Amino acid sequence: MPQRTTVGGYLIQRLGELGVKHVFGVPGDYVLGFYDQLVASPLEVIGTCTELGAGFAADAYARVNGLGAVCITYCVGGFNALNAVAGAYAEKSPLIIISGAPGMGERERSPFLHHKVRDFNTQRLIFERVTVAAVALENADDAPAQIDYALDACLRQKRPVYIEIPRDMTTVPCAAPKPWKTDRVKSDAAALKEAVHEAAEMLRKAKRPVIMGGVEIHRFGLQNLLVKLVEHSGMPIASTLLGKSMMEEDHPQYIGVYEGAMGRDDVRKIVERADCLMILGTFLTDIDLGIFTAKLDPAKTINASAERIAIKRHVYEDIQLKDFMEGLIGALPKKGRSPKARAKKQKEIVFKSKPNNPTTVRRLFERVDAMLSDDHIVICDIGDSLFGAADLTIRKHTEFLSPAYYTSMGFAVPAALGAHMNKRKLRPVVFVGDGAFQMTGQELSTIVRNSLNPIVIVLNNKGYSTERFIDDGPYNDVLNWHYHRMPELLGAGMGFEVRTEGELDAALNHATENVKSYSIINVHLDPYDSSRAMERLGQRLGKSIKKPKA
Repeated sequence: MPQRTTVGGYLIQRLGELGVKHVFGVPGDYVLGFYDQLVASPLEVIGTCTELGAGFAADAYARVNGLGAVCITYCVGGFNALNAVAGAYAEKSPLIIISGAPGMGERERSPFLHHKVRDFNTQRLIFERVTVAAVALENADDAPAQIDYALDACLRQKRPVYIEIPRDMTTVPCAAPKPWKTDRVKSDAAALKEAVHEAAEMLRKAKRPVIMGGVEIHRFGLQNLLVKLVEHSGMPIASTLLGKSMMEEDHPQYIGVYEGAMGRDDVRKIVERADCLMILGTFLTDIDLGIFTAKLDPAKTINASAERIAIKRHVYEDIQLKDFMEGLIGALPKKGRSPKARAKKQKEIVFKSKPNNPTTVRRLFERVDAMLSDDHIVICDIGDSLFGAADLTIRKHTEFLSPAYYTSMGFAVPAALGAHMNKRKLRPVVFVGDGAFQMTGQELSTIVRNSLNPIVIVLNNKGYSTERFIDDGPYNDVLNWHYHRMPELLGAGMGFEVRTEGELDAALNHATENVKSYSIINVHLDPYDSSRAMERLGQRLGKSIKKPKA
């Protein structure tokens, strides 16, 4: 007799098989039955303060784990999480959204059930726009196939999927899961051979070839293969901001983050003077292109992504990025590192504090760079929290997280929760602006409940710094909180207030020693102090803002 389980049990078993150990969320009556099943399972439920926080936490968990899950209630919960899901879609993060829903039976008896908006399928239709699969488990016979279809789409495309469970369906019997099988998508052999040949010929003829890697190197687990290709070819490599930490950044061939005119000038010159630029695993955004200050010639470009391979103006479909990279290793002569790269020495980063000087954005990041070790994972919110961190040295791959394309405020604190739950051995160093902290900083409460110990650095410049450089006005100001006193509110943690480099030095030293709880450092900054990248970004965006004439 075929083995049986329940619809909820089927989904839970599949999540565990695919490597999910924690599910983030906020309960509600339409999903409480499924929560009971989760609690009784090997999976651990991480209850957050808000659904948005749960979404950001699960997104970060997915980025470091390969798959993450958030579980929320119908509409009032789902729509709160929607922004985080949109960000995961934009930045290719494999996130599973599980939502409760009104029961099938009660829909007929009472069409005006609480939380409902317009129709019973409204939430699913909206989530269809920010996921690659959206299913409602309304029939037990179909549920196993629907669940497998959604999870397979999530894993293949590295984007969110939505699974809705009516509350009277969670314990309905259904077929038990069969062994999970993922058939590897094969490249079109002829197209792959031709693309590799054309790309290899172009690279062999080049005198100044450069590689630029992006976020898909993270998402598809190609970090080690990338290092192999870089070392085989001897080419220097840059990363996009979203792809930062795709490889060890103290590697002799790594040159830094490319951001057009927003980034370091030495990196920009190497990339833009290349007579052949090979872009691997990236979709170039306006941030990556320095708000369109980049000068990249398509006639000198090989652009290989998970969707297609474009060489100059030739486009090849049905080629897997992994196969293309492996093909190039076989087709290119082994050169090893260039003499310049071999001569490059990795120096220990030294910071000499000027104790009485006011702390600035630039000096803050220089001080933290000297502190970072292999045991840290850096998590950044947007604004100078991100742009100032672009030149930090990340020594292992996939240990830098940020919303560098979707650029949604409020990502960092809940992301620290998600990343830390998955990688307990790595201590998060979190950069968050005061405005962003006021959106989701309450997830420190969840961090306390789970005995985590991130170091949270609040860049307190009393407002929205990005907008100040675009178009200044009183709408960019926020109330000055005493962030360093959060431990008094939560009854746990250590807080520090910083105005000078000497105070910063002491605070970071104490925070490093405090491994038993989180530490929060309130760094007071001048409202108009910023990184150079932020100034360039603001000036560029500001040109598109037209103020009405008086």
